[in-house]
Amino acid sequence: MSPKPIARVAPPAEPAVPEKTAVALEDLPGVGATTADKLREAGYTDLMELAVASPGDIAEAADIGLTVAQKIIGEARRKADVGGFELGTQVLERRKKLGRITLNAKALDELLGGGVETQAITEFAGEFGTGKTQMAHQIAVDVQLPVAQGGLLGETVYIDTESTFRPERIIDMSKAVGLDPQEALTKIHVARAFNSSHQMLLVQKAQELARQRPIRLLVVDSLTAHFRSEYAGRGELAPRQQLLNKHLHELLRFADTYNAAVVVTNQVMARPDILFGDPTRPIGGNIVAHASTYRLYLRKSKPPKRIARLIDSPNLPEGEAVYSLTSEGIRE
Repeated sequence: MSPKPIARVAPPAEPAVPEKTAVALEDLPGVGATTADKLREAGYTDLMELAVASPGDIAEAADIGLTVAQKIIGEARRKADVGGFELGTQVLERRKKLGRITLNAKALDELLGGGVETQAITEFAGEFGTGKTQMAHQIAVDVQLPVAQGGLLGETVYIDTESTFRPERIIDMSKAVGLDPQEALTKIHVARAFNSSHQMLLVQKAQELARQRPIRLLVVDSLTAHFRSEYAGRGELAPRQQLLNKHLHELLRFADTYNAAVVVTNQVMARPDILFGDPTRPIGGNIVAHASTYRLYLRKSKPPKRIARLIDSPNLPEGEAVYSLTSEGIRE
């Protein structure tokens, strides 16, 4: 007698995952049409940007009280599901998705743990002629490369504070890495910053552009030039540092929001108290030192060689790398 066939029970269907519905600014408690318009004009167009903003900035942008601003931010954080705790394993998995941009020199990439990292500020400091602006140009080209070649298939916002951006160098560097020079130039959005206030405003404009274009790199060359010239003397040190601190936090917010790399160049000043070693230090004091995720100090060597020293990083050891400045750009 043949056994009865076993009845196969179909596995239960997986429950459908409800789609997240977009929440308009007007849906937040305390945000009317007028307040929403003011927030959008100031660059706050979605919940994430509100969630990571400070109450003072929101209050000033929307012309509302500080208490109301705190409630708006709290509700934005709740709806955007930010501000809570997560496991270290979750952080590790998220960090595996970070992008890195090559510098066309194996030693430099290894010094930075694989290249210039997204969601971070990388600072290049040094005297004139050490290659800070050349680094910025090179990264603006390399970010356009495919991921397999060390790029992110992205575009660049380049804030030029000292009129040092040169499209001719972009053409040279693009040819050297196999990119079409004219197309490469169309993927670099350059703005000349005429003072520190304009420089800070351009970061807001960069956020607007990043909503429309695949911006994966923001360059500020140089970070401290305007602040240094406009706020001279000890009496101006406190307001200068406060503004610089705000500017750096806006840059870091941009990096986090758009998974972009932020690269800044910085000047140095003499240290008369140093008798031996390199008698210079980067401008900006502890404000810039703490805000920069990776900090590299560049110095001259026998031409065309330069030396980069990693002086600060949250997870990488200090070290040095030798690179060359050539007609084709940064090279081994």
